[in-house]
Amino acid sequence: MNLREARALLADRGFGPGDTSARTFPDGSPYKVEIPSCEGPRVMTAVLEEAKSRGITIDRVSQGSGVMMLTDGEIEEMLSLGASSGVEVCLFLGPRGSWDIGGQAKVSAAVGGVARGNDQVAASLCDAFRAVELGVRSLLVGDIGVLEIMGRLKVEGELPADLVLKTSVLMPLPNAPTAQLYERLGATSLNVSTDLPVPVLAEIRSVTTVPIDMYIEVPDDQGGHVRFYDVPEIVRVAAPVYLKMGLRNAPNIYPVGAHLAGTAEALGRERVRRAELILRLLAEQDEA
Repeated sequence: MNLREARALLADRGFGPGDTSARTFPDGSPYKVEIPSCEGPRVMTAVLEEAKSRGITIDRVSQGSGVMMLTDGEIEEMLSLGASSGVEVCLFLGPRGSWDIGGQAKVSAAVGGVARGNDQVAASLCDAFRAVELGVRSLLVGDIGVLEIMGRLKVEGELPADLVLKTSVLMPLPNAPTAQLYERLGATSLNVSTDLPVPVLAEIRSVTTVPIDMYIEVPDDQGGHVRFYDVPEIVRVAAPVYLKMGLRNAPNIYPVGAHLAGTAEALGRERVRRAELILRLLAEQDEA
């Protein structure tokens, strides 16, 4: 089989080029803003204050240190802040390979989010059920097996039907067949790989129905790209899409605690400022 024949085979199975997306969020918006690394109520408060001062709407905050790094009171406070501001609160699940005693994750970020062995899968489920019992309805998943089990638990009624299962950037998502697989397993928000060109985003959107979320400014350990001027085209082909603001030249602060509180809050405020910059570009496009 040559490359032309292989492309035709893929196209026959629905994996062809993408185009302008006509999809939107339920409220009709083609894009929303996500602020990642919102590591607790203090950081979330700083993010919301900064957003208010700049006139920016934040639609989702996501946290990277994990449910196990938050007290019940901290989770409840974040949910209260989210409810009063109309902001979705998404918390990361459980143990992960990059923090574990194994060696592979020390040399390859590709396994940074995995759950190593059934005990870590079980621990991830403990995180999920604890969070859900406290009222969380959005969880960030870094392991494909955990995603599949949680998708089944939703279908079986063990977890809420409206629970958002958002794939982590630590789960590589570089192409349309992988995106379709993740959605089939239960993902309801797809965090695509950080370095995809616009045509590949269009291919992914053509075979998926759930929102895409994508780093527009990418943390250094995930590539460090700054793609502000790509945003209008990203929205055009990938809608509905969460525009997620990471930061270059910023320390990896996971897991956060009081020893890093000032740094985490400063990073959160700067992510909001970055969001203001990309929203200006989108506004210019609308005026053109």
